[in-house]
Amino acid sequence: MALVAKGVSRQEAHEQIRVLSHQASAVVKLEGKSNDLVERIKGDQFFASIHGELNSLLDAKTFIGRAPQQVEKYLRFDGEVEQVLKKYRSAGQITDKTSGAGLKI
Repeated sequence: MALVAKGVSRQEAHEQIRVLSHQASAVVKLEGKSNDLVERIKGDQFFASIHGELNSLLDAKTFIGRAPQQVEKYLRFDGEVEQVLKKYRSAGQITDKTSGAGLKI
């Protein structure tokens, strides 16, 4: 979409990505190597107009929206999860410990 915003045909951009992704897929499947699609895009002149933007375009934070805040709200100790945990703590089925996420449960 970044290419389209710069005036490149959506169909042409899609085709170029398709070709490179098939090449990268073959490297993974046939040679057992790591997926090098991003490196292929960075090295392809067709994508030159967005080379400087690729890292920010591929930043996972761009795609997760409000998920971190929603998880925090859900896991708040006065929330639903805590209410369920209280039930099991009182029955002795679980004890307090720190989870891998650093949350005290």
